[in-house]
Amino acid sequence: MLSITQEHYKEIYKRISSIKGIGDRTTMELIVSTGGGKHFQSAKQFSKYVGLAPVYEHSGTSIRKKGYINRHGNPGLRSLLYMASWPAIRFNKACKAFYERLKERGKPSKVALIAVANKLIRQIFAIIRDNTFYVDGHLSKLKVNP
Repeated sequence: MLSITQEHYKEIYKRISSIKGIGDRTTMELIVSTGGGKHFQSAKQFSKYVGLAPVYEHSGTSIRKKGYINRHGNPGLRSLLYMASWPAIRFNKACKAFYERLKERGKPSKVALIAVANKLIRQIFAIIRDNTFYVDGHLSKLKVNP
């Protein structure tokens, strides 16, 4: 399956696997289960499809409920991305800084790792959308309309 995916989706496979923390199996599963991710218009849609999007319920006086993740997506892909968040906090500069920032704010480790997995989804979406390779430590520039 890996060799077939590498053969048919050669360019996108190289681009996604350039992200530090994303391995061969995760890349293959992402490509196979999403069809290359080209049909998503936003990173939020992509995150919801995988099942890592945060959900908050606020209604009337019930404003103190805890948030949770949307679990309607692919559970296998979600668990692969959770496992990919471990090496990402070690080798991916953006994910490491994000994880440390969440831990400083007092978030539990598992909550912070799920947030890192969501960040990985957003990085993957940006790579697919912009048709570029991942650059570790890259800071995006805000587009300001005059």
